[in-house]
Amino acid sequence: MIQLPVNAKPREETGEERWLLLIHQLPPKPDYFRVKIWRRLQRLGAVAIKNSVYVLPRNEQTQEDFQWVVREIVEGGGEASLCDARFVDGLSDDQVEALFQAAREADYAQIADETRKLAGVSPAKRRIDKARRAQLEVDVARLKKRVAELVAIDFFGASGRVITEGLIAGIETRVLGKRVPRSSAQFSSHHELRDKTWVTRKGIYVDRMASAWLIRRFIDPRARFKFVPAKGYRPLAGELRFDMFEAEFTHEGDNCTFEVLIERVGLLDPALQPIAEIVHNIDLKDSKFKRDETVGIDRVIAGIAMAHKEDDTRLERAAAVFDDLYEYFKRKMD
Repeated sequence: MIQLPVNAKPREETGEERWLLLIHQLPPKPDYFRVKIWRRLQRLGAVAIKNSVYVLPRNEQTQEDFQWVVREIVEGGGEASLCDARFVDGLSDDQVEALFQAAREADYAQIADETRKLAGVSPAKRRIDKARRAQLEVDVARLKKRVAELVAIDFFGASGRVITEGLIAGIETRVLGKRVPRSSAQFSSHHELRDKTWVTRKGIYVDRMASAWLIRRFIDPRARFKFVPAKGYRPLAGELRFDMFEAEFTHEGDNCTFEVLIERVGLLDPALQPIAEIVHNIDLKDSKFKRDETVGIDRVIAGIAMAHKEDDTRLERAAAVFDDLYEYFKRKMD
């Protein structure tokens, strides 16, 4: 049950309402008005927690956005109220965030699928004619615009953004021959990657778990890890970012961050290749590699994420899994 408290004691002592709730009742007719309001709420990034109750994170912009919707509903003959809210019982803040994450992940996945289809019918740049190149540039620009629109309503940094932007960048570099800007940092030797603080998005999952394991075991034995919000973080001097927006190491084309690290650092250990294929398939969900171990490792990673909220603990548990997986493939190849 959703409660909109007035004097109830909050779960946390901050006293801040984190959310805005829009509660509305629309007239039964005309149908187009109901569709219009629904589309408006979708464009704002609002998610439904009840049939006629929508939620957004509370800030000045989202309040203004909801106020315009309230005005539109009332002018259309409906009723609407806007509330500052704190969830006291029933839904938790984490569950509400998960609703936003799921909605944005679905949006990013749709764009990622379109990008893969576009890449699949795109010839190598040396064979592309002017007309096809012009159309491809239009298609890529359209996809980038859709990603930008999603980023604006991706309030909690869904992981699909990194994957989708990597796929689009892959078309730009592989087919259109464009140089896609990454971090300006360049590394001429492995020593420049030692004794660093490695930064990634909090809520780590398979690619970030595996990449952190790879970094500490094969690249930077004394690596320190820092887990930050996906949006708005500005790196400090001496920090290296991975698997996040504008990171020094992140998705490139259809390669996940784990694969990019192996390639760019020049790790030649053959036992890492099957692990990379497993991580790729779980992270990108594209079934590129047919490995029997993928389903089992996927379940283990999901279990770690379900059982442990703290990223340090997730990393510790996942590192043990990847240590054992590496040992298995290493002995199998000997």
